[in-house]
Amino acid sequence: MKIIVVGLSHKTTPVEIRERVAFSPTAMERPLRELLALPAIIEAMIVSTCNRVELYATTRQPEEGMLQLRRFLAQYHQLAPAELEPHLYDLKGEEAIRHVFRVAASLDSMVVGEPQILGQIKTAYSYATEYKTVGLILNRFLHKAFSVAKRVRTETEIASNAVSVSFAAVELARKIFGSLEGKTVMLIGAGEMCELAARHFLNNGVSSIMVTNRTFERAVKLAEEFSGRAVQFEDFPLHLHQVDIVLTSTGAPTFILGPKKMEEVLRQRKNKPMFLIDIAVPRDIDPKVNDLSNIYLYDVDDLQEVVHSNLKERQKEAKKAEAIVDQEIGQFHRWLENLEVVPTIVALRSRLEEIRRGELEKTFASWRDLEEKERRAVEAMSAAIINKVLHHPITVLKRGQNGTESDGYVDAVRTLFDLQMPGADQADHLDPTE
Repeated sequence: MKIIVVGLSHKTTPVEIRERVAFSPTAMERPLRELLALPAIIEAMIVSTCNRVELYATTRQPEEGMLQLRRFLAQYHQLAPAELEPHLYDLKGEEAIRHVFRVAASLDSMVVGEPQILGQIKTAYSYATEYKTVGLILNRFLHKAFSVAKRVRTETEIASNAVSVSFAAVELARKIFGSLEGKTVMLIGAGEMCELAARHFLNNGVSSIMVTNRTFERAVKLAEEFSGRAVQFEDFPLHLHQVDIVLTSTGAPTFILGPKKMEEVLRQRKNKPMFLIDIAVPRDIDPKVNDLSNIYLYDVDDLQEVVHSNLKERQKEAKKAEAIVDQEIGQFHRWLENLEVVPTIVALRSRLEEIRRGELEKTFASWRDLEEKERRAVEAMSAAIINKVLHHPITVLKRGQNGTESDGYVDAVRTLFDLQMPGADQADHLDPTE
């Protein structure tokens, strides 16, 4: 049995193609059932995010299975194969295992270490379990992928450094204040970056948020979203002394805050520190403000430097994460190989034992005068012959577990001896960590 992956991602495909092959999260039943109906596919699930669409499946015919998955993607989304094919990748066996482990651990993400992808894979897996399109192998495989991701996050610092401008602002604020508990933030502007930063600040303990915007209705709407308070744009300077952190992004053609005003604010605050984040281009805050004591001013270039430095740190941690993935691949692959080899050996022994018993019955039926001692001797001899015949094939099958020829040996033995497999659940006791 092989695990296969067919898909596309931000690395191979522009967004205008990705959005055309995306699957709706609220309508997964139909595509999952159609996947499972493909002749070569035994188990299947679909991962669909803004940055990737991937099909995970198990099959005994990997080449045919990958071909069917590629055709399914094009047909389901009514795309010409020639339009989709250049963007697709397909993986099988150990390569497929490595890929999914890396995706779950966020080593293949646009931003290495981002946590969202693991939750998205868990959601995809929950749909597959709900519609019963996964079985023993993909169940074990996905749970193993989740544990790999957990190990990476526990044993490395891959997610510990901010790699977005908005979160870098939060990280810097924590360094300045130690804790953001009880702090107040003012957003000057109500654009996407301000909104995202506000979410990060609230998640890190900020107690209240003020919002101001030239369009007051927009300020009110954003303030309501964060249980904050909206203030009129022309009045925001009157409230500056009440806030500890200011984040501004207005698009104003000239500075909206200068050193004279901020000196006055500091006197009102009795020189309590303030953190000003200016992500506007052109800038909203006069750089001379940074010369004032107890004011810490960062512009978008300062934040980008922090992000760039943190990305380098994440890349260092990613190397440690790759080593964890390599280790876990070997453990899971051994379990998967055992899943095929053990039932095959059991079936092979059963098949030859069935033949041996049948031939003994014929022999004893024609040699009715044999004494019990002689019967036991014939039985022992036939059992010894079977064991000698089986010794080398079983040795080769077991040795094949650690190499690349295992599937070939298993398939050959099953075909040559016309084996009826007892079912994969007999190998379920084999743990992938052993």
